[in-house]
Amino acid sequence: SQPISIDECCKDGRVRGIDNQDCTAIPLISESTTCRIVQEQCCAAVLEDNICTSGINMAKEQGVCDTQFTGSTCETKTAKMCCDCCLLGRAAREHGLTCDHSLSLGYQCGLVSRACCDDGAPDVETRNSLGIEGREVKSSEWTKCAQECVGNSTCACFKGYKLKPDGKNCEDINECLLGASNCRGGEHCINTVGSFRCQREVSCGTGYELMDSNNCKDSPISCQYIDNLCPSVPLTSIPDINECLAQTEPCRPGQLCMNTMGSFTCQRNSINCGRGYHLNDGGNRCVDIDECKGPDGACAGHGCINLVGSFRCECKTGFIFNSISRVCEDINECRHYPGRLCAHKCENVLGSYKCSCTQGFKLASDGRNCDDLNECESSPCSQECANVYGSYQCYCRRGYQLSDIDGINCEDIDECALPTGGHICSYRCNNTPGSFYCTCPATGYTLAPNGRSCQDVDECVTGTHTCSVTESCFNVQGGFRCLSFECPPNYRQAGEIRARVERSDTIRCVKSCQPNDIGCVLDPVHSISHTVISLPTFREFTKPEEIVFLRTMSPAHSSPQLSSDIVFDILEGNVQNSFDIVKRQEHGMIVGVVRQVKPLIGSLNMVLKLAMNYVTSGVVSHRNIVNVHIFVSEFWF
Repeated sequence: SQPISIDECCKDGRVRGIDNQDCTAIPLISESTTCRIVQEQCCAAVLEDNICTSGINMAKEQGVCDTQFTGSTCETKTAKMCCDCCLLGRAAREHGLTCDHSLSLGYQCGLVSRACCDDGAPDVETRNSLGIEGREVKSSEWTKCAQECVGNSTCACFKGYKLKPDGKNCEDINECLLGASNCRGGEHCINTVGSFRCQREVSCGTGYELMDSNNCKDSPISCQYIDNLCPSVPLTSIPDINECLAQTEPCRPGQLCMNTMGSFTCQRNSINCGRGYHLNDGGNRCVDIDECKGPDGACAGHGCINLVGSFRCECKTGFIFNSISRVCEDINECRHYPGRLCAHKCENVLGSYKCSCTQGFKLASDGRNCDDLNECESSPCSQECANVYGSYQCYCRRGYQLSDIDGINCEDIDECALPTGGHICSYRCNNTPGSFYCTCPATGYTLAPNGRSCQDVDECVTGTHTCSVTESCFNVQGGFRCLSFECPPNYRQAGEIRARVERSDTIRCVKSCQPNDIGCVLDPVHSISHTVISLPTFREFTKPEEIVFLRTMSPAHSSPQLSSDIVFDILEGNVQNSFDIVKRQEHGMIVGVVRQVKPLIGSLNMVLKLAMNYVTSGVVSHRNIVNVHIFVSEFWF
């Protein structure tokens, strides 16, 4: 979590450049944009220096550039530029020209040209007071530029240094790494701050001493040879001859001559070539390795392009070259182009990708889009199927409902068990798969044309009753009754006996006294009537039901001189006070209305005895008796 400095970012970039990684795709060590830029530029600087070094080496070893670097890649152009600029510097030295020429060359070309021209000897005094090599910097320039200010606020560096990316500070040029030293064969280049020096790899041998110029000089130690013998001097005191210097290349190419006391040995040159190079057949030079040779080359079946010290793969479509692992890796197109390749789902495959569709769709002919799949063609539903976009919907025929569990199968609806099932049929509901049917009581009813209601069978009309000729048939709900009305003594029936009695029919017995029957004459009851009514068992009894109307011939408003009235009364048969009688005026006449005021549960038979009392001056002048025969059915219909 500690902040990463710019120097650490550059150091990481240089390490990856040394490893020859792709500077544009190196792993970032910080989320900072500045750190990323420093990483990439420091990495690119190392790669550019390495490429430039190969060009400088080619100029020094081959002395020609045009035939060695062909092609138009950036690496080839950089290597050729450094090769050409090195040849330019070497030509200036050969013609005795100054190395610090005034040609308007590029910055890197000028450095390479000067390094190849100069022999590397320091030409200025080291100023330790400034901590750098070179001439003293004026105090006014130091405030801005680390070494030199050349005008127009532009900074420059002394020989042996190059300007850092900040445009102010200078850093040492590694002449040994750039191949810009002039060390001879058998000498090793050692970089120093602002310069370099050449170190002889082997000693001069016995009898010679190493000079400051790296040359061997004969030692003053000698002896007098007499026939090649020094009899007076021990053998160990005789100066050794360094055959490695005395002879011309005593060892074979690729071998190093090592002087020993009185002889020499040849050892194989231990030159370490960098990655992408190997020793030539002579063992004295590193040459490029052609990684593309072989049946598959280094790219495992992909196109291979050899580069100086490296190679590049021309990957097939669907692959990308990984500059770190140096292999062609599959491109995950689905991740790189989300939502742009496939309409629904994208699946990466080696070298390509594959589209697929979500449930309810099928892949279109273009392999990318998705078309609606008509699932109904495979009959997934138990009854009816309706295709919808991306799915389907099952539905059921009348009398069935879709299962809540799977949404596919249809289940029978038990209409008889529904909350309204009790009202579907008048009597009894019978469920069947997908439907239902109604039935009525076994006798007395028949099913109506609507298939739900029960209609009463009028046995008196159909002739299916069992009444005798002396009885009257009365139809009740769900059956019939055989009635026989006989008038009491002193009364006679008005009209003939009827074979069938209707609801509105009344059988009247009128008083007929025998001669001299004073009791009969004084009896106030003038008539005894019989009427019949059939009632259901009301399912919902919420208000009084008017069942019988007793109509009189008396006007509602009689003369004031006549103090008469009609009083209605229930004399007998009022079970649980289930009935009452009220007086009402209809069409100017007095009417007595019998009402059922309490529910009755059938089957039940009763006779309600009513009295119509004609009162004059407070005295009942006469009375009519009405017997209402009530038959309550056990059904509500």
